[in-house]
Amino acid sequence: MSEFVSRVPLRWVDLDAQGHVNNAVVADYLQEARVEWLLSGPNAHLLGTSTMVVSHQVEYLGPVFFGVEPVEVVLRVGAVGPVRFTLGYSVRQAGRELARARSVLCLYDYAAGRPRRMTSAERAWFAAQAVDLKPLAGLGSWTVGEQAHSYELMVRWSDLDPYGHVNNVRVFDFVAEARIRMNPDSEDTTRMHAAAEQGLLWMVARQDVDYLGQIAHRASPYRVRSAIGRVGRTSVTIVAQVEDPLDGAVLVRTRTVLVCGDRDGRPVPLPENMLAAASAWPAVPA
Repeated sequence: MSEFVSRVPLRWVDLDAQGHVNNAVVADYLQEARVEWLLSGPNAHLLGTSTMVVSHQVEYLGPVFFGVEPVEVVLRVGAVGPVRFTLGYSVRQAGRELARARSVLCLYDYAAGRPRRMTSAERAWFAAQAVDLKPLAGLGSWTVGEQAHSYELMVRWSDLDPYGHVNNVRVFDFVAEARIRMNPDSEDTTRMHAAAEQGLLWMVARQDVDYLGQIAHRASPYRVRSAIGRVGRTSVTIVAQVEDPLDGAVLVRTRTVLVCGDRDGRPVPLPENMLAAASAWPAVPA
């Protein structure tokens, strides 16, 4: 089997304020396909006990709209190592590819708190499906640095998964919440409000996430610090990290490419407030 096809039903609540499926929900579709694939074979025992997401790369090619027919997620296995494996995905609706993605997962011993090696049987099942996956283009490398936008984030109980920590998909929501508040014009108005007043849209074209630690539920907030890396004519790359202010640990690092568009979704030059944000919160080239 070189590919696995999952049909994921859409929900009306998957839509965002712009009328299409939110970019973070697309990552949820990938997870649904990944879970179904694992449950379909002899490695189903790994789900809920032994798998951990290391990283995601998601490239958005077009909007997913609500419909009664499920979206198709085509899953393929890439490189398989002694501890980790790579998955590739293609998200399709009505025959059109609207997103492609890569995920790296590892086997993890939660009781011991460390990765574990695959058994020969576990690795054989992954390897039997492996194909060559074309890598997605790199986004460049920056660090957030000291001069960054800061947002306090409270974890909700519903953000947790069966492992007892924040589900990997919820991190897409966390950095989005911080990102829309990056408006240098006013602390009372979000970047999305400012764009709407100018007749503009912000479209996520790419999102990469690296998971460095587990986020737990607690009464005190975490912190998301965001800065702006590459600035193009119609797009900008925002670098963010989720930190624990209690000990300074960096738990997640992300890179997000945003494209500025008109009401019809056609790319247009960046507005002045985004250029001001790039000056106020510059990322540091790594």
